[in-house]
This record gives sequence, structure tokens and C-alpha cells, in this order.
Amino acid sequence: MRPDRLAGAAILLFAAFAIWEDRVLPLGTLAAPGAGMFPLVLALALAGFGVLVFVGSGGEASSFDRREIGRAASILGACAFAALMLERLGYRLTMAAVLIFLLAVVERRRSWPALAVALVLAASSHYLFAGLLRVPLPRGPFGI
Repeated sequence: MRPDRLAGAAILLFAAFAIWEDRVLPLGTLAAPGAGMFPLVLALALAGFGVLVFVGSGGEASSFDRREIGRAASILGACAFAALMLERLGYRLTMAAVLIFLLAVVERRRSWPALAVALVLAASSHYLFAGLLRVPLPRGPFGI
């Protein structure tokens, strides 16, 4: 089996597992969704993408570039950093640090534009979630 078909099958299996685990959570209704509604919708979307990867992998096999492993590991490390530091540094500082790293280091963009974009995205996403949607986000040691 080709690697992209194998990846599509793995995505489908993971989505099926998520759907199976979601069965114990109440779905609720569209007007009042329960705890299981959002995970089910995400798992169904993931299953759809798994089907697209599996079916869309016809034709030439995609080439595998070993240099991309370091890039993928960097992105995974940035996600781990965000998960570990969110409570300690707060949302805005953590997201700014992750975005600066992703833009300046991983994507190799110029430093000043990367810094500006990261700060604007961190601040505006905080405003969207904490201000407009009233989602409680962690504050850092400086109240930021």
C-alpha cells in the first residue's frame, strides 16, 4: 500500500475511534448542543478528509523528502510548547512566541514583519475569543 493511502486509512481509523469514543457523551440538540456534539462533528470532518486523502492518492506516488521531518518536528515542538506554557505564560505571550517561531524560524520570514504579524494575530485572536466570545483564556504572570 502506498504511503498516502496508508495515511488516509490511518486517518479514517483514528476518526472511527473518535466516533466510537464519542458515543458515551450526550449529543444534545442543535439549539442546545451537548458535550458530544463538537467532538462528533470534528471526527466526521476528519473522516471526510481521510476519505479524500485515501481516494485522492491515485496517480503518481508523492515523493518523501527527509528534510521535511525536521520541519514537522519543529511544528510539533511548537505545539508542545504551547500546550505546556499556556497556563504559565498566558494566552497572548504563548501565542506570540509560537507564532514568532513558526513565522521567523520555520517559515524563514523576515524578523520584523514576522514579529508584527505574530503580535497582531496574538492580540486579535485574544480579543476575538476573550472579548467577543467570552471564552476564559489564561493570563500570564504579568496579567497579559
